[in-house]
Amino acid sequence: MPLILPGNVATATASTTFSVANSCRFNSGDSPSLKDGDGSAPAGNRQKFTFSIWFKRAKLGATQMLASAAYSSGDEGYLYISSGDTLEWDSTNSGDGDMFSSMKLRDTSAWYHLVWSVDTTQSTAGNRMKFYLNGTQMTSWSTETQPNQNQNLYWNVGGTYYPYIGRRHGGDYWDGYLAEIVHIDNAQLAATSFGEFDEDSPTIWKPKDVSGLTFGTAGYHLDFEDSGELGKDVSGQGNHFGTVANLAATDQATDSCTNNFATLNPLENYHAGGTFTQGNTYYTSVSSKHDFAVSTIGMTAGKWYAEFKVHQDTDYNAIGISDHSYQGSNQEISEDNYSYAFVNYDASNSIVRGNGSTILSSMPLFGNGDIVCVAVDITNSKLYFRKNGDAWINSGDPTSGSTGTGAVSIQDLSSVSSSYGQGVYFFGVGLWNTSAAGSYDANFGNPAFAISSSNSDANGYGNFEYSVPSGYLALCTKNLGSDGG
Repeated sequence: MPLILPGNVATATASTTFSVANSCRFNSGDSPSLKDGDGSAPAGNRQKFTFSIWFKRAKLGATQMLASAAYSSGDEGYLYISSGDTLEWDSTNSGDGDMFSSMKLRDTSAWYHLVWSVDTTQSTAGNRMKFYLNGTQMTSWSTETQPNQNQNLYWNVGGTYYPYIGRRHGGDYWDGYLAEIVHIDNAQLAATSFGEFDEDSPTIWKPKDVSGLTFGTAGYHLDFEDSGELGKDVSGQGNHFGTVANLAATDQATDSCTNNFATLNPLENYHAGGTFTQGNTYYTSVSSKHDFAVSTIGMTAGKWYAEFKVHQDTDYNAIGISDHSYQGSNQEISEDNYSYAFVNYDASNSIVRGNGSTILSSMPLFGNGDIVCVAVDITNSKLYFRKNGDAWINSGDPTSGSTGTGAVSIQDLSSVSSSYGQGVYFFGVGLWNTSAAGSYDANFGNPAFAISSSNSDANGYGNFEYSVPSGYLALCTKNLGSDGG
């Protein structure tokens, strides 16, 4: 299958003339969805249409709807990811066909592109329903029952057969990010109508401008660029998804298929049963456990910035960086030779720990509502912390370069044997020692919480509460390669 990069197009490896500015973040626990909810959805061609969607998963092992059309639980068709992490089309009408993929889609760090292309008038059964993933037609199916010829699917029915995004009539809410949702009525199109392989990196699939397509009566294009109207159709057809359920302006994300931001990684095994929500930007640890979570994107060079908002007054909150190569049975951040953290030690003392030892003591306390800022200079092996907009602790100066004024010196992983470290640092957050559960927002430039001041890095990427030190960048794919990595 063609690559999408672990997040899609990075400037150093693939050029892109078309950028997707926004996506929409769906948190399944909130029961979010978009719906054409006025009861008069336009009727379209039920035999011929194309649906294109870019998605980034956040939760595995649960049935989650990409889109559906439903009047009731007994009359609906739905396109979804199954609890087995495979793509499926299903319908309550057996003549609509059943298509169950055998391919697992388990990467929570990458964007996928799906095109579902339908024409039931085709005499060759295999041509009636086609699926393309990352630009290539899918051919591996555990169940492949094509629709009957000339079948009218439960799709484009109109009226009270509501089109849904992110759910079906009975729930099964999406968890993750959705972007560039395009529905073409009355045409069966290939993936090349919506994306293309990069000319310089031909294994990389990327989106392209769809504004010139003919959308048809029931067609629509959701680009999520209006945070006040997330269901806005920009195709010109006026088919807006007017019922926006449990989605707020803060769910408009800048994490997209042309600039993928780091999130926390639920596939790492250092979180000891902790939970990940809000598109894997919110982490809740487990009471009386040693645990931490790390970013999906690692850092081997350059200068990087992130913010972590604390939501509980818990002793032993720890925020910093780790190569997470070995944490032993306790799985504590800052306890091996290649982990460093600002730790809220107890009610009277905060410290900085690294290499399993205390490096700085009598640091500022932090707790519920505070934002801990982390600036890591991989190039010069230096690390800096501050609480909220206060001065950098230990009178640090992140712009001091190799001098490292007030910095915590970190191990240069490029010189570490592969048997001891992975050669990559990751941002991390969790508990340093056994304590009550803690909760944290991780902001790598794509926050799930409201930002009051809105600061970006020098390249114009990211949305942070506090100013980004000069020379430091948000951890996203457009900043990789040419500016560090």
